[in-house]
Amino acid sequence: MKFTAGQIAGILEGEVHGNPEIAVHKLAKIEEGEEGSLTFLANPKYTSFIYKTKASVTIVNKSFVPEQELYTTLIKVEDAYKSFSKLLEYYNQVKNNKIGIEEPIFKSDTATYGADVYIGAFAYLGNNVTLGDNVKVYPNVYIGDNVKIGDNVILFAGAKVYSETIIGNNCVVNSGAVLGADGFGFAPNEDGEFVKVPQTGNVILEDNVDIGAGTTIDRATLGSTILRKGVKLDNQIQIAHNVEIGEHTVIAAQTGIAGSTKIGKHCMIGGQVGIVGHIVIGDNVKIQAQSGIGRNVKDNEVLQGSPALNYGDYNKSYVHFKNLPRIISRIDTLEKKD
Repeated sequence: MKFTAGQIAGILEGEVHGNPEIAVHKLAKIEEGEEGSLTFLANPKYTSFIYKTKASVTIVNKSFVPEQELYTTLIKVEDAYKSFSKLLEYYNQVKNNKIGIEEPIFKSDTATYGADVYIGAFAYLGNNVTLGDNVKVYPNVYIGDNVKIGDNVILFAGAKVYSETIIGNNCVVNSGAVLGADGFGFAPNEDGEFVKVPQTGNVILEDNVDIGAGTTIDRATLGSTILRKGVKLDNQIQIAHNVEIGEHTVIAAQTGIAGSTKIGKHCMIGGQVGIVGHIVIGDNVKIQAQSGIGRNVKDNEVLQGSPALNYGDYNKSYVHFKNLPRIISRIDTLEKKD
């Protein structure tokens, strides 16, 4: 896809300084820009690169005044970073705007779909599946029986959506994600053998939820595992049965959340965090990477460590921990003097 500087300026409501007819067909970092590419300058630390870049077009703030000769056409906007992000979103919309049904696919006679859908080759749509308008189902996606999917949802290649799952509007499920697999439910019998407890619930994603590649969200034992609107999950996260995650909470990669834990809204959880089951985490909580959470957490807490401590207490304790060998040596010296 090619766009001229003039067309891009029209999308961004910007001003062209240079050749409005120059065309670009790819994106690049400013230090790696080459002919035919579009880049941006938002961070002053990278200003020197604008005089060297070979990018055909560069988006800059209106306040930018060049101090040397430029070889790139400028598009001046109010906020270069936001405008470039807007352009990336527009680019993705154009790139992903596939419509139609490829062959072969399997679609149950009872499966239905709305307007402007895309269903890629080797997709599977089970009994009573319903897809809304503008849904994109990429190749090799599995959608089990009785799944309901809203409008403007994207299921990337290889995603698996088990039966009874409900997905709201404007959601994205990336490749390799699994929604609705059985929760890890086993109970020992009289012989000490573990017997599976049937998992009869489902998974619910509300509107505007993003699920990263390779992330797994287990169906509830009873009831629902629920991700409230605006939740964003990174790659390779494990969400166990009956977990509930509040609105607009974000979670980084490789975090694991055990069964029946409730997490509040507007939380930020770092990578490789481990959270035990059957606890409640409040709203606006921040948990640093690699922390272990084994207790209820109040609203607005900031935690770090394993087991996790208050963030400030952890940092104070860590100072003493680093000095522990020296402190012990001093104690040993004092004891010898006694």
